[in-house]
Amino acid sequence: MAAFEYEALDSDGRSVKGVMEGDAERKVRSLLREKGFIPVWVQAIEKEPQEPRAFRWQTGLKASELTLITRQFATLVRAGLPIEESLLALTEQSESARSRKVLAAVRTKVREGEPLARALGGFPGSFPPLYRHLVEAGEQSGKLPLILERLADYTEQRQALTQKVWVAFLYPALVTIVAVAVVGGLLVYVVPQIAQVFVESGAPLPWATRALIAMSHIAQEGGIFWPLGFLAAVFAFRFAIRKRERRIAWQRFLLRVPLLGRLIRSLNATRLASTLGILTSSGIPLLSALETALHVVSNLPMQMAVEDAKRQVREGGSLSRALGKAKLFPPLVVHLIGSGEASGSLDTMLTRAAEAQSRELEGFVTALTSLIEPVLILVMGGMVLFIVLAILLPIFDMNQLIK
Repeated sequence: MAAFEYEALDSDGRSVKGVMEGDAERKVRSLLREKGFIPVWVQAIEKEPQEPRAFRWQTGLKASELTLITRQFATLVRAGLPIEESLLALTEQSESARSRKVLAAVRTKVREGEPLARALGGFPGSFPPLYRHLVEAGEQSGKLPLILERLADYTEQRQALTQKVWVAFLYPALVTIVAVAVVGGLLVYVVPQIAQVFVESGAPLPWATRALIAMSHIAQEGGIFWPLGFLAAVFAFRFAIRKRERRIAWQRFLLRVPLLGRLIRSLNATRLASTLGILTSSGIPLLSALETALHVVSNLPMQMAVEDAKRQVREGGSLSRALGKAKLFPPLVVHLIGSGEASGSLDTMLTRAAEAQSRELEGFVTALTSLIEPVLILVMGGMVLFIVLAILLPIFDMNQLIK
């Protein structure tokens, strides 16, 4: 049987959407008619594409949806429900059409006899490699409920960390947008009217006023082309760094930026340590764990360092020594990994490293945003002060001439 997504009309003519299992599209239409619905369209739920495409809209589950589903799934399996019934309950519980579609397709594969990990593999955009590998380890070891609970904790912690970073930078971003909008409005609508009065007076203008008038002319003449030019520059930049070599060079440059580089290193080190910790504590070999952890490291130079560390570990080398040679990961993480290798408790030390790095990252983000906010206020105040002075100086000169 396969899963089908449908839209139908009920007896009152209202549109009804949902997911139903059936042997074929004709069978699903027949089942809908038996329930008193008039089928509008029925479409089989296909697997997600395996290869990523540039500028493709997201088709998988959101991080928040995956976090909620994982926690509910862990609760149901821990309560003793079979996987098939748990997936059915999740499908009925979900309020998102996308979630229901994905879960129904996974349940269909499980009913056909496929392992849960392989069924999840049909939707790589919804369930990342780490997720599938942990589920596979839980199925093979018979500890799926425990693995799902660990996975739920991991997804919740990762989402919480990501939200904290985004929320911390939300206020500075809003202040910047408002400042640009206010200054742009002044230059386009207010300054030209005042400048016309100054020009008609024929009096010599101070340099600040002349500079303000010139900026106003540039803003007016540009018009809609300024935002269009900005968007064109963004797309051109994204197209330029599609090649791996250019993207590596750009991301290596970002690592050298004083504050931004530290933020990127801390965020990726936290992801790496937490991922390796949960994988190794679940019984997955270190080499396989490193292969999976590559996908959570977004910075390419750091990802290449992890690949080189995996090669050295395969040859019998030390993970901490290999990561230390790259000089891209925080020393605290490297030292804790080395301590775990020496004491035989690598999984515990990786978890401690992730926790310590997460706390340090939160403190750094808080301090950084606390520094950015007053700087933005000062910059915005300075711009407004310049505009006010550029307008008032000619007025003061006129008053002196009148006296």
